Amino acid sequence: MAERALPNAVEGTPVGDLGRRLARRRTELGLTCGEVAARAGLAPSYLRHLEEHPGAAPGTGVLLRLAGVLGTTLNRLTGGDVDLPPGPGRAARRAQFTELDAEECRALLGTHGVGRIAVSTGEGPVIVPVNYSVVDDAVVFRTAPDTTPARASGRRVAFETDRIDDALSQGWSVLVRGDARAVTDPDEVRRLGERAFSEPWAGGRRELWVRIESAEVTGRRITV
Repeated sequence: MAERALPNAVEGTPVGDLGRRLARRRTELGLTCGEVAARAGLAPSYLRHLEEHPGAAPGTGVLLRLAGVLGTTLNRLTGGDVDLPPGPGRAARRAQFTELDAEECRALLGTHGVGRIAVSTGEGPVIVPVNYSVVDDAVVFRTAPDTTPARASGRRVAFETDRIDDALSQGWSVLVRGDARAVTDPDEVRRLGERAFSEPWAGGRRELWVRIESAEVTGRRITV
C-alpha cells in the first residue's frame, strides 16, 4: 500500500521548527495557507513567511491566534512539548470510542511511518520503535541483524502505530498481529527497496528487511 498524499499540500518548503509545525498542523486539518490566515486575521503572505523562514519571530498574540485556529496549544505549536511523550492532555468530557474496520485500519497504517514492534525474547517481551512501510498489505521495516527488531524474525509479533492529539484529546491506534520473517530473496529485497517509503532514522548499515504478515488487524479511535 502506497503512502497516501496529504490534502492541500503546503505552499513552499517549510523550514525551521515553527514553520514545520505550522505547515504540518494545517495540512493535517486539510486547510490551505489562505484559509488559516483568514481565520487568524493574518495576511496569507505573512503566514507563508512564518512557514518558510526559520528566523521568523511572531509575537505571542499571533501565535495564540494561530494555535486557536489550528486547534492546538501555544506550548505545542512552539515545541515546548517536544521531549514529552504523547498523551498527558486531559480526557475530553464527551469522548466517543469507536472500533475501526479492517479497511480503515489499513488506510491509517499506510499513512504513518513510525510504529512499535513487540518481540518476545529470552529476557522477556521487548517493545521498540521502527520506521516502517506497508507493501502488499504487509508491514515491512529495515534493520540490522544484531538489533532487537531483527529478533522478530521467525516469531509471532505485535505491531502498533498511532496518532495522538493532546490538544484535542483524541486520536487513533492500529494493532497488527502476525508472523514476522526475514526477507532473503534478492528479488523481493530489491522490490521492497523500490516500493518502501520509510528510511530508518537510526542510520548506519541496516540492510535486513523484516516482513510482518498481518493475520489480524484491529484499531480504535477516540473523538470528541
